[in-house]
Amino acid sequence: MTDASRSARFNGSSSVWLFLLLTVSLICCSEEGESNVELDRASAEALLFEWTKSPGLRAHARAVEAALCAYAKKYGEDEALWGVTGLLHDMDYEKHPSPEEHPETGCAVLREAGYPEEMIQAILGHAQYLNVPRETRLAQALFAVDELVGLITAVALVNPAKDIRQVKPRSIRKKWKDKNFAKGVNRADVELGASELGVPLEEHVAFTLEAMQGAAEDLGLDGSRSG
Repeated sequence: MTDASRSARFNGSSSVWLFLLLTVSLICCSEEGESNVELDRASAEALLFEWTKSPGLRAHARAVEAALCAYAKKYGEDEALWGVTGLLHDMDYEKHPSPEEHPETGCAVLREAGYPEEMIQAILGHAQYLNVPRETRLAQALFAVDELVGLITAVALVNPAKDIRQVKPRSIRKKWKDKNFAKGVNRADVELGASELGVPLEEHVAFTLEAMQGAAEDLGLDGSRSG
């Protein structure tokens, strides 16, 4: 065999191996962001309850879930994915509330369990201090509703009937202006979230309120706490 033949054979073999390596690499990359877990609400809620015992935090998770499911339906997105994201976005907060741990501790658990990377990135993005860009509509919606549902819940609880279905958007706007009411709610984050989502603030408030009203019983805001 001549040197030229050996060179041609070597180059041909190298090309085959390079093609195989690239193919394997592309397959791995395509599977990297895929979910290995079924987005089942019952399983997600069980995981939430395992990590979170506080009724208030559980209600907050359900409120965010309700708002995200409503937005998913509005935008034609995956309601199961958005709802589970809402349920689990603060799953680690009760045990690991510090910025050094939340929500990264929970995200590590979710990633290990095989939840979608889109969901995990959205949860990381709702923590402003992590500086994770909110590049998907899911991430933007989660950030937009997270603080807002807290304000709406507070308004519902000062209602004599403690029934969110009796709350009007104007009541929320009034309490919004009162900086001494629900001081823990970061109103600037709500404004930024609505802007990122591309929704006028008043429309965003009314839409989120309506979503929560539809889940009044699950949120414990159906008047059963009154008296």
